[in-house]
Amino acid sequence: MPINVNDPEYLKSEREYFESKTNEEKLTALNKMISHAPKHKGGENLRQQLTQRRKKIEEEIDKKQKRKKGTKIGIKKGDLQAVIVGKSNSGKSSLINLLTNVGTKISPISFTTKEPIVGIMNYQETQLQLIELPAIEGENFERGIVHTADTIILLAKKFEEFKEIETLLPRNSAKKIYVLNKSDLLNFEEKRKLFAKMQSKKYNFVIISSLAHLKDDLIEELKKKIFETFNIIRIFTKEPGKEKKERPMIMKPKSTIKDAAEKILKGFSRKVVETKIWGPSSKFGGQIVGLNHELKDMDIIEFKTR
Repeated sequence: MPINVNDPEYLKSEREYFESKTNEEKLTALNKMISHAPKHKGGENLRQQLTQRRKKIEEEIDKKQKRKKGTKIGIKKGDLQAVIVGKSNSGKSSLINLLTNVGTKISPISFTTKEPIVGIMNYQETQLQLIELPAIEGENFERGIVHTADTIILLAKKFEEFKEIETLLPRNSAKKIYVLNKSDLLNFEEKRKLFAKMQSKKYNFVIISSLAHLKDDLIEELKKKIFETFNIIRIFTKEPGKEKKERPMIMKPKSTIKDAAEKILKGFSRKVVETKIWGPSSKFGGQIVGLNHELKDMDIIEFKTR
């Protein structure tokens, strides 16, 4: 028996759904319908139908993007990859410019970014791949890149936008950072309540007054938060009598000397006859260790081969 839904927010979202012209607009409205659908037992069938409808629309969006893939720029995933997502005119281009100096175009016109913009963020001798994606509510949003990202940076002008962005995101296990822009438009009491809301949600968050006037210390704080979402260790290599390489290898925690050798070149560990190590995992600088020695962040290793 059909259930009669009288919730005004549900009915409003349902009207938006039937008036939608694109699948992206339908998905936004459908997510609102699901959030306002009856939670009692009588509403189970309705929620199930809406969820199935959402899955079908998501599949249609993914198929459309795969057909268009030939026209997109190829992006090879780096060891550390974070994506910036948000609605149109949320400040995504300004943010990637601040973090990477990539120099992307900034415009007050909606949906200016048509393709993913790739930049490199430098932090503590490490390079991270940062990608600005087109507006999440638009047809150019790249869901496939979000699927493989390690970290997602959600950028919004209002706290309420975070929920809307989350409902549009593909499901994955990436770490999330919530960045709220334009807090300079709020008074002290509004900022206090906003801070409390973010804490109650246990968000990993940064509140920014204005991206246009962001101070260096806040830029560094945001870079630090992004970097800390990656569960990695940095391992440097060096040649005998020379300084360590400028860029580290990115390894998983508890990696060994053998793992590092194999990352340099498959089969390389079989050629190693001696390894010296400097850094947190060594008892003293230049300690000779075996292939099973467990590495720590910022170690420096020197291989001697046959």
